[in-house]
Amino acid sequence: MVESITTELQNYLGSDKVLTGDAVQERYHHIWRMNEPLRAKAVIIPQTTRDVATALKICNDYNQPVVPHGGLTNLVGSTETSSEEVVISMEKMNAIEEVDESSRTMTVQAGAILERVQLAAKEKNLLFPLNFGAKGSAQIGGAISTNAGGLRVVKFGMTRNLVLGLETVLADGTIISSLKKIIKDNSAYDLKQLFIGSEGTLGIITKAVLKLVEAPKSRVSAFIGLNHYDKVVELLKFMDSALAGTLSGFELMWQPTYMGLTSPPMIKPPLPYDYNYYVLMEALGGNDEPDQQRLLELLEEATKSGMIEDAVPAFSGSDLDWFWRIREEVDPIVDQCNHEQQFDISLPIGLIGAVVDGIVENLYTLKEIEKVFAFGHVADGNIHFIIGKNNDSKELIEKINEVVYSPLEEIGGSVSAEHGIGVHKKAYLHLSRNPEEIALMKTLKTSLDPKGILNPGKVLDI
Repeated sequence: MVESITTELQNYLGSDKVLTGDAVQERYHHIWRMNEPLRAKAVIIPQTTRDVATALKICNDYNQPVVPHGGLTNLVGSTETSSEEVVISMEKMNAIEEVDESSRTMTVQAGAILERVQLAAKEKNLLFPLNFGAKGSAQIGGAISTNAGGLRVVKFGMTRNLVLGLETVLADGTIISSLKKIIKDNSAYDLKQLFIGSEGTLGIITKAVLKLVEAPKSRVSAFIGLNHYDKVVELLKFMDSALAGTLSGFELMWQPTYMGLTSPPMIKPPLPYDYNYYVLMEALGGNDEPDQQRLLELLEEATKSGMIEDAVPAFSGSDLDWFWRIREEVDPIVDQCNHEQQFDISLPIGLIGAVVDGIVENLYTLKEIEKVFAFGHVADGNIHFIIGKNNDSKELIEKINEVVYSPLEEIGGSVSAEHGIGVHKKAYLHLSRNPEEIALMKTLKTSLDPKGILNPGKVLDI
């Protein structure tokens, strides 16, 4: 059977598109695990949607499990594989097919790297707002299949808000293509939403039409120090109102995280280590000098009212790069962890301060915990933890999961704000979704993938 399916795949697709043996083991399942050989029966590297359809039809006929691979930056195990699975890697389907300035859209293949998409939009004086630290590696198909969030959700929404059209291949090789450039389309079910955030369990995304916006003419930013969480919320409301819809980023770092991210001599701190909370905010506008002046006035007003303790604006492009590098590059705190465990949870904004304090306090009751770093996109209720510990045992992982996840069900939070479920969070899905919702998800899965070949074991126990 092994020889039959690989031979058939090579016959239909060409041997150059189907890797086996040592060529498979030279690859990996995650960019942080590049030293671990990939475990897979074969790796398919399609170049067209028709290639994907052919591969899936053959795999479906053989009941062959398939794992889609994109940029391999996923944080919940969605790209993990076994030796009995076939990988479909979208790396060669990476073309930016069209930038339509009139419709303000971009049509791309799933393997296009996010940073390339951003630059292609910028060349036409447009902006693709999706932005996060892994932009240099993450592929658009992966971002869509996980409904990625990032640094500008407060203004532009999650990835699903930036997708107008989608082309997807179902488990049996059927191509579902609706690459429309229109914003309004109320003609019955919006089928693309089924695949956005489904982590490759319902179909493999091959192309997308992305929504662009006009490039801003100004970008202003500031680091702000505060000592009380209620003042963080007050500042968010104040800035969002006063900036009249131009607030595009509002990132929060607890003091230990800010200190960890600005460890000299690599990165100097914009503000002293005197405050409990540090906010990094951004606004995108239309007139550089007046927008900068308006920000300075608002910071002065917030300081005089006692809302904030200290602030420093970015006065230049190099300042902007410096400030946002601190937030985007988490390697300085990961490097401080002997073993790290990462989380992204959602909470009601008003409860974040107390809930995070409780989680941190309970984590430090575990003797194996060495460091806890908390930070996140507070304007959309998304908090991240990077937890340093002295071992990586399954027992400790489960203890830490229990501490972080246990408060969420009662307050209507989520175990995953933007990273997805994959395999690492599957056991905790019931804390965010009720039995009826999970049953409906399983119905959708079995309807679209009755043989269960697409990313098996991910998201749902089915």
